[in-house]
Formats: sequence, structure tokens, C-alpha cells
Amino acid sequence: MSEAEKTKQEAAKPEARARDMARDVKADAAGEEQQYVTFIIGEETYGVEVLQVQEIIGMTAITHVPNSLSFMKGVINLRGMVVPVVDMRIKFSMAEKDYDAFTVIIIVEVMKRMVGMIVDSVSDVVSIPVKGIQDTPHFTAKIETDFIRGIGQVEEKLVIILDVDRILTAEEIRDMDNENKG
Repeated sequence: MSEAEKTKQEAAKPEARARDMARDVKADAAGEEQQYVTFIIGEETYGVEVLQVQEIIGMTAITHVPNSLSFMKGVINLRGMVVPVVDMRIKFSMAEKDYDAFTVIIIVEVMKRMVGMIVDSVSDVVSIPVKGIQDTPHFTAKIETDFIRGIGQVEEKLVIILDVDRILTAEEIRDMDNENKG
């Protein structure tokens, strides 16, 4: 079993999820807020924990990797480190869009490796009270929601909070690792 599979299995275990929930409960009891980097994909606002974001860069040249996953646009060189880049529109089954001056790559840590997420634009860093984050609504079985940690609200706007460790499956990470080696 590869390291990526072990890490993904660990993250999927009920204990890991319980630790996350316990952290939220402790923060809630203390009246704490979490900070999120928010960004736009399509018409929706998404957020990831600010501590998971390594940096945000403008759109740059991406080297295509042949026979890669459909949503993997390729790799970039980030200060000597090869970083796979995922187009979040494609990953979320949205229509593709030409990249423009607002398009950015958010570099996040996913299961102990750097991954770039292409998003339409970055919005802001916001604070959301932990108690204000609602569970993910249950949809039909056709809609995958494992990567959604919850829904928060900032003013009148809903923010879909992503769990970056669940955006990619262990198999997808393994495939990306293999593509980067080849």
C-alpha cells in the first residue's frame, strides 16, 4: 500500500473525522472563529482554512502532462518544486472557462503534498464563527459532497467550506504522483 493510500485511509477513518469535530467543538465552546481564504468558482463562493493555503499566485505557464487525469491541467515549477495543478471547474464538473486576469492558482497542502487549485478569482480572508458552520446538506447519491466540510455564512453570502484533504481521492493522488515521476 502506498503512502498516499495510507494517508487517505487515515484521513477517512472515523477517529480522524472525530478529531476534526472535537477541534471544532472546542473552538465553538470558546466562541472561536476560523479564518478562511475565499474564492469564486462559477457563481459560488468557496473557502479553505487559511492555514492550509501556502500561497496564491497569478496564472502562470502550466506544463501539460500527457495521459493525465481530465481535471489535472499539468504541473508548474514553484521555486524548484514540481507542483501538480488541478482545474477546480473541471474537478467539480462545471463548464470550462478561459483563464483571465482574475484567474489564480491557490497552492494548498493536500495530504502532505503541495497541489495548485485553479479558481476563477480569489475573494478575501474571512472569519466565520465555528458555531456558524452548518453541516453539508444531504443530496441525492449522484452528488459527491465528501469534500465539503460545511456551509458558512458571511453577511448575506453562503461560503462552501472545502476539506482540501478530501478534494482528491487516494487513487487520484497516486495517479498524479505517477504522472509527476514519468
